[in-house]
Amino acid sequence: MASAFTRTAALAAAALLAGAGLTACGANDETGDGNGDDAKVIALLLPESETTRYESYDRPLFETKVKALCPDCTINYYNADKDTSKQAQQMDTAITQGASVIVLDPVDGKAIGGAVTDAQANGAKVIAYDRFIAEADYYTSFDNATVGKFQAQALVDAMGDKGKIIMLNGDPKDPNAAQFKEGAHSVIDASGLEVIAEFDNPDWSAENAQKFTNDQINKFGAENIQGVYAANDQQAGGAIAALTGAGVKADALPPVTGQDAETAALQRIIAGEQTMTIYKPYAPEAEGAAELAVALVNGETPSDTTDFEGVPSYILDPVVLTKDNIASTIVEDGLVTVAEICTAEYADDCAAAGLQ
Repeated sequence: MASAFTRTAALAAAALLAGAGLTACGANDETGDGNGDDAKVIALLLPESETTRYESYDRPLFETKVKALCPDCTINYYNADKDTSKQAQQMDTAITQGASVIVLDPVDGKAIGGAVTDAQANGAKVIAYDRFIAEADYYTSFDNATVGKFQAQALVDAMGDKGKIIMLNGDPKDPNAAQFKEGAHSVIDASGLEVIAEFDNPDWSAENAQKFTNDQINKFGAENIQGVYAANDQQAGGAIAALTGAGVKADALPPVTGQDAETAALQRIIAGEQTMTIYKPYAPEAEGAAELAVALVNGETPSDTTDFEGVPSYILDPVVLTKDNIASTIVEDGLVTVAEICTAEYADDCAAAGLQ
């Protein structure tokens, strides 16, 4: 029987798809370049490949859905590898290759604005995917302020509303990072927690997070880092590596938050090293964006949008993952298997958590 979460995700996807007003039409051709004025070309531009989600989930889910809906649609795919200039060039290439719809997850939401307006001047519709772009025609994402609130509340609850913390925020160029940070501060600033140091990580990396945490350990002492707000799982891993490297035992680590539901983070949660992560069900987002893109490439006008900063939008709800609901959420949704989580190193932890 499907879990409440699965039913909720399915309903969210259905609402998004219905809002796009799209009729499914079969299976798609192979990904490739546009070939003629009448070709229906959709470009998908993702920001990087270091984070697991983009290549493992977003891209295949999006491409599969487009192929299932539109037999005469072509998908051209580009990855910017965290390079803002490269992504702007890819936008130009997408237009040259005939894209009439561009689904764009920006490296830098503000810097890409000019390329977006250029694409629109060439007749393309631009969907801001996951990260907001003020100039976009449409926007689809999760409620990012709520992500930050959920993370912060989990930290407050785990710490009993008292203690000293460090904050590892995301890349200032990433518009989502500002929303996570704002949401987190709205909870933390009203709590009994004291922020002793804060860092806006320019590339979200574990390495930067580990270095920053080491610096704070040297400055304040590991015992005075009683909680870690980490905006994503890679930073959570970096902070935990710094703390264990400073001699903090695994079973004495402070509460640490995360986001992206990476397999390594799920293992840390099962082992009691990380408190939680945020799971943003990728299927409703990626498949909904595919529905929207196909609707636009077919000349349809989507409906039932909400307004986000002046852009017609579809906003989905994030899910808090803890040891208690990994099996009933991300595992049941098929994005990771118990075998992938419960490797030999984590077999005993999985057994204790009932994840077998």
